[in-house]
Amino acid sequence: MIIGGVDVGSRTTCALILKDNDILSYGLINTGAQSALTSRRSMDEALKRASLKIEDLTYIVGSGYGRFLVPFAHEIVTEIWCHARGAHWYFPSVRTILDMGGQDCKGIRVGPKGDHVNFAMNDKCAAGTGRFLEVMAEILGYRLDDIGELSLQSKKEIKISSTCAVFAKSEVAAMVRRGEDRIDILAGLHEAIAVRTYNLLKRVGIEKDFVITGGIAKNIGVVRKLEEKVGLTALIPEEPQIVGALGAALLAREKAETSEGRLQASN
Repeated sequence: MIIGGVDVGSRTTCALILKDNDILSYGLINTGAQSALTSRRSMDEALKRASLKIEDLTYIVGSGYGRFLVPFAHEIVTEIWCHARGAHWYFPSVRTILDMGGQDCKGIRVGPKGDHVNFAMNDKCAAGTGRFLEVMAEILGYRLDDIGELSLQSKKEIKISSTCAVFAKSEVAAMVRRGEDRIDILAGLHEAIAVRTYNLLKRVGIEKDFVITGGIAKNIGVVRKLEEKVGLTALIPEEPQIVGALGAALLAREKAETSEGRLQASN
């Protein structure tokens, strides 16, 4: 059985193809302004890598911020379900998930079978998200991919008092003008994100094993700060940005295995 999942996030979109219980391929691209077109482009990329056509897929589930804009999905589900299932596929022992995306963060508690039992999301402010770090990297003149490692070089603790992304931007710019070391500022930003997300996790309860998904999971600076606060070593998937699409594909497989799912897929 070959099935597909599509996770349309605010910053990136991933389409993933699953055969039985193995990942065949995935396409990961920037979401852009047209989510429907992006979802198709990401699926086309995944299909090309697997040498398949979309007709070869038995069932497709859409998820994420733009899940309502996946025109070829047979069904849509929330990203909470998908990240729980996807993280459980990677790490069956998972009990707490922090999904750190482009414009929001989610804390998720997971049961033994990969079903979410509780979750909490950050507010509408972008602080503590991928976009927040992207803006701060631009102000400080660094590549986004480099700031995690660079922050580990800090020798001085600098506190970022603003939790609002707009005010934090002004605060960081003022620090630069004062001549503060940019590496120390980076460390302060990572600490502020860790504090914010740790408070989010406390709302759902923290149990091991602890998994981080989403693009910020690739930032070692944030990961280290969070590990210190949580008191646990984070488990991180090999590619943390495909977990939502993987969960969508796993749910698609469940649907396809039912007679109702097969009937819907054929119509």
